[in-house]
Amino acid sequence: MEAGEAAAALLFLLSAAVSLVAAVSTGAVDFTYLVTVVGEGSSSSSPGSGAWWHEAWVRVRSRAVAPALQVGVWACMVMSVMLVVEATYNSAVSVAVRLVGWRPERRFKWEPLGGAGAGGGDEEKGEDAAVAAAAYPMVMVQIPMYNELEVYKLSIGAVCELKWPKERLIIQVLDDSTDAFIKNLVELECEDWASKGLNIKYATRSGRKGFKAGALKKGMECDYAKQCEYVAIFDADFQPEPDFLLRTVPFLVHNQNVALVQARWNFTVNDRVSLLTRVQKTFLDYHFKAEQEAGSATFAFFSFNGAHLDCTCFISQRKHGDGILNTSTLLGTAGVWRTEAINDAGGWKDRTTVEDMDLAVRATLKGWKFIYLGDLKVKSELPSTYKAYCRQQFRWSCGGANLFRKMIWDVLVAKKVSSLKKIYMLYSFFLVRRVVAPAVAFILYNFIIPVSVMIPELFLPIWGIAYIPTALLIVTAIRNPENLHTVPLWILFESVMSMHRLRAAVAGLLQLQEFNQWIVTKKVGNNALDENNETPLLQKSRKRVNLPEIGLSVFLILCASYNLVFHGKNSFYINLYLQGLAFFLLGLNCVGTLPGHCCF
Repeated sequence: MEAGEAAAALLFLLSAAVSLVAAVSTGAVDFTYLVTVVGEGSSSSSPGSGAWWHEAWVRVRSRAVAPALQVGVWACMVMSVMLVVEATYNSAVSVAVRLVGWRPERRFKWEPLGGAGAGGGDEEKGEDAAVAAAAYPMVMVQIPMYNELEVYKLSIGAVCELKWPKERLIIQVLDDSTDAFIKNLVELECEDWASKGLNIKYATRSGRKGFKAGALKKGMECDYAKQCEYVAIFDADFQPEPDFLLRTVPFLVHNQNVALVQARWNFTVNDRVSLLTRVQKTFLDYHFKAEQEAGSATFAFFSFNGAHLDCTCFISQRKHGDGILNTSTLLGTAGVWRTEAINDAGGWKDRTTVEDMDLAVRATLKGWKFIYLGDLKVKSELPSTYKAYCRQQFRWSCGGANLFRKMIWDVLVAKKVSSLKKIYMLYSFFLVRRVVAPAVAFILYNFIIPVSVMIPELFLPIWGIAYIPTALLIVTAIRNPENLHTVPLWILFESVMSMHRLRAAVAGLLQLQEFNQWIVTKKVGNNALDENNETPLLQKSRKRVNLPEIGLSVFLILCASYNLVFHGKNSFYINLYLQGLAFFLLGLNCVGTLPGHCCF
């Protein structure tokens, strides 16, 4: 057992114990209230106190509806405690890592290759150039794409500018495009770079079996790919800096037990285009700064990041601001894999829509280590429409839950992983983030609390509906202070997204018909930065109205209005009106497009 794992387990148990002791000592937890409140509800309705139908409703409400909902309340309270302990633990470890100034170089060896710095062997000439180039391993860079008209030039151009000896670098463009015009443009772009001396390969398939995982697997089967020791992967909207390989590959060369070196995402392409992208950035920044740092610094596990966000889910993933090992869940991109580790873990598999997380988990169970470089950022693009973001989040959430179902036994019987890491993977990485988080967010805040305004017998503990959300808000703000002004919007937005994530998690766990759907997120490339593209603050699409969001907005507004007119024990109408408004606006596809001069 590693020292980091032991310390993490101790801190986690301590946080849970403190939370439980505090709740019991203050009298906040009182399960006997369930019995007394039902009795009080039954006795409060005396004969003749109203119409017969009202009396019947009171009896049914107090004897059947309230007890059933009360069970749901306590289940949500348990899950809420799980969430707040997890969030507190992540933030505490993340802050500690920052204060200590931990960097991956303290644990893993890193030296520049060929005795050169940023210039590498490219600048050597004659025999010296050949000797210098020989010190660099063979690296292949894969760029999977599908009808990427807006961004194909950006990604290919950025990869072709990487500083690495040309004779030691192979660039492989995996084009699954179905549009013949786009395929022709991508092929011409590859030919153009090939004429400049780059070893760039244009590869296509007859079908799209396995989607991205199928394309990556097919690319690895090429003869020239088998001579490459390392494989870097970038989605079509990612643009690495020229020194990307020079900063990542040395970790793999000098540490034979490391399978993956992962970089962090940078969202400067369109993070200020709309309220939608700003809110996404808030979510992802917290994920990278808190969740990724905590998992990487303690349990040395994280999912290979990729074309999203998160995990999220979050989805999913963990990243470190200065660099560490981590835990996370996005789609695989902006990282460098050891070819041996990919093969040892069983290669790319298309059994889920989170092929990156699947491979990362299998590699971890084989005993491989990961390194996260939080100070190495790769420019990428956020989904610019609500529809695209919902599809992305559904794919991530559904895939993560489905992988949980498929990997439980494999994790339990793994021999190269400690018991603590198994518990962490199953409890924190899978259960809490893939299942508990969307369940409590939707069931408690979008159903139980709204319904409670019409059921006075229902007991909602103040610590569960007020103190815990406040604590979650504080720990989020601590690690994400620069986005503090967008946190209120983020809370409302996440309330809406919890509906999609819960549906996705259920689909993944039960393997419903849509559990393996794959719809590529549409990119806009540099068009998002067009300063002449002036649009109103609440831009909406006229093509489609989202009926589930509209329906829930009506439900929430009705509950808020009932609470406003008929005051009960609790007053939730302000929150419910805001939630209803958020559902309504997103139901109309309003994404809050910001003019170029806005400083929000």
